Amino acid sequence: MKRNIKKKSHQNNFAKLSIFQPQKYKFKKKCPLSGKGAPIIDYKNIRLLRKYITENGKIMPSRITSVSQKKQRELSLSIKRARNLALI
Repeated sequence: MKRNIKKKSHQNNFAKLSIFQPQKYKFKKKCPLSGKGAPIIDYKNIRLLRKYITENGKIMPSRITSVSQKKQRELSLSIKRARNLALI
């Protein structure tokens, strides 16, 4: 009889810790390359491009850098151009 009680309490604790429950607060970061005063994405601007490249030379995904999809496409294109011209 004691085992049944323990299982029920264990199930209640598991329901509280479920990863499938919706989060109460969602914070959306604003794109750092959009808006007023944002730097222009250009293949010649190496200082800007280096911020969005890993140590291995890969382009960082937008979910990590919080860059919008439109700007991420421009950024990846300019990084590839800079690689092609051996600027990076």
